[in-house]
Amino acid sequence: MHPSEVLFQGEAIPVQLPVCDHYAGSEKLMRKSLALQRSLGPIFDITFDCEDGAAVGLEREHAQLCAQLINSADNAYNRVGVRIHDPSHASWREDIDILVAAAGARLAYVVIPKVTDVVEVARVTDHVNQVARTAGIARHIPIHVLIETHAALEQAFDIAALVQVECLSFGLMDFVSAHHGAIPGEAMRSPEQFEHPLIRRAMLEISAACHRHGKVPSHNVSTDIDTPQRAGDDAHRARAEFGYLRKWSIHPGQIEPIVAAFRPSDREIGAASQILLAAHENSWAPIRHDGQLHDRASYRYYWSLLQRAHATGTPLPPPVAELFFD
Repeated sequence: MHPSEVLFQGEAIPVQLPVCDHYAGSEKLMRKSLALQRSLGPIFDITFDCEDGAAVGLEREHAQLCAQLINSADNAYNRVGVRIHDPSHASWREDIDILVAAAGARLAYVVIPKVTDVVEVARVTDHVNQVARTAGIARHIPIHVLIETHAALEQAFDIAALVQVECLSFGLMDFVSAHHGAIPGEAMRSPEQFEHPLIRRAMLEISAACHRHGKVPSHNVSTDIDTPQRAGDDAHRARAEFGYLRKWSIHPGQIEPIVAAFRPSDREIGAASQILLAAHENSWAPIRHDGQLHDRASYRYYWSLLQRAHATGTPLPPPVAELFFD
């Protein structure tokens, strides 16, 4: 039997997403991002930005452009989502009306920024579903939520519990600004963002809420675009210390360092492969490997590790690839 059938009996299978979420706002950057994704493969998602990418007064035209590009042949993997305007903005409904009606069949997800509570997320999600049904789209389009307010952080567990939500992202800069100077500006950057107690608390709450409900916690932007490796270093700390499984990119140079930071080592992949192949041969009963006992608890860990390796485009040993990923 396949690991997903055996290891998660009676519970939801955790969401798996590409480890990098690359944001693009202008037409030039959106087209360049699509070209880069075709070149590198679907190891990163692209989010077209209607919130900050649209010029004032041209919100409708920008949403139409995003829908056109999502429907184009340049979108080779159907891994393009869109960030709409926030629920207090006059254009959020029109964003959904245009994007879901025109491109909902190929839209990877909808990102909702600056939410205040779970009811607001549910209201926006309901509108996405209504437009999708009217357009004859049977699938439920996944929802990503940007946590950047005190109110949203307070309800992170309730938001993560919503069935259609698959990812919570931390909005660091807005969160720091919401403290009106109580958190220093240096905390918008590294290393202070990982060390200030209030930010550590927020990052941990979001991560814990996601893991409680099998969703993906996504780390915020790294603004040092002149040093792309900084984004990779931040991704490594977010993963190793806070349990984050995904990170935003705001410059093409940041994509590969972020992907590399989430990629398991060859040693980890080798050990996980050996353990899961042996478990499969033993009908998923406990096994002994290198003097250590393994059962379904450790199998779930190693299965998640191999899924992360696969998502980062890392070649897996042929027996594992053929048995579990074909």
